[in-house]
Amino acid sequence: MEGILYALLPALAWGSLVLVSEKLGGDPKSQTLGITTGSLLFGLVMYFIQQPEMSMTVWIIGMISGAGWAIGQLNQFNSVQNMGVSKTVPISTGLQLLGTTFFGVVIFKEWSGTMTIILGLFAIAAIIAGIILTGVGQGKDSEEGSKKKGAMFLGISTVGFVLYVVIVRWYDLDGWAAILPQGLGMFIATLLISFKDKPFNKYMVRNVLTGIMWAIGNIGLLLANPLVGVAIGFSFSQMGIVISTLGGIFLLGEKKSKKQLTFIIIGCALVIAGGVMLGFTKE
Repeated sequence: MEGILYALLPALAWGSLVLVSEKLGGDPKSQTLGITTGSLLFGLVMYFIQQPEMSMTVWIIGMISGAGWAIGQLNQFNSVQNMGVSKTVPISTGLQLLGTTFFGVVIFKEWSGTMTIILGLFAIAAIIAGIILTGVGQGKDSEEGSKKKGAMFLGISTVGFVLYVVIVRWYDLDGWAAILPQGLGMFIATLLISFKDKPFNKYMVRNVLTGIMWAIGNIGLLLANPLVGVAIGFSFSQMGIVISTLGGIFLLGEKKSKKQLTFIIIGCALVIAGGVMLGFTKE
């Protein structure tokens, strides 16, 4: 039960992050640099509070994990520019779920028993179906060339996000120890990628707040994965799409047709149902 509660932290924090970031403003690179700066500051504070044991492996793997996140986030933004938010986010989330579940089930052997595997697969299918339904009928179709570029960016993004989650589990790093190296890797990678576009501005400073929100969700995921496994921990973290989707409608005032709203409600219900089913896969 403790692991499930930890796994819900990123769903709450990351699901609200987009809403807060939209209110704070800024372009993708200043927003991302703000997030990574906030995460790094959070990591520094928690390092002095927790004083975890740090080894060279923790520093190297943690920084690689953070760099993976930065590559994933920036390329997801690039995909959004070519395919739109409503098409990119559901597909991106679904691909991340498939990637992390593959490693969790096949590589880390986190699910045992035929019934557990069947229930887990149904849960993942429900979550992916729900995520897709939240984006049905939203946005205009992009040009074929843009779709190909968007798909390429999406592929790179997925590899980065899966690397961010899986490599920490692979080396069985302590969650508290991994925070600072991850934050440093995120910051350095984002700075190298975006420096030429001069992302240092007031919006970057504002988005430090979203970085702290992201970091709180991140520590929840890091603490949950050893307890419930990557397949369950990461899948639960993606339930935040319910918050971001409904928040966009009711808090940001995004207009939806009755048909779109019906699909969104059904999709959110499927995501929640999938999350509940995943909870039963942990023996």
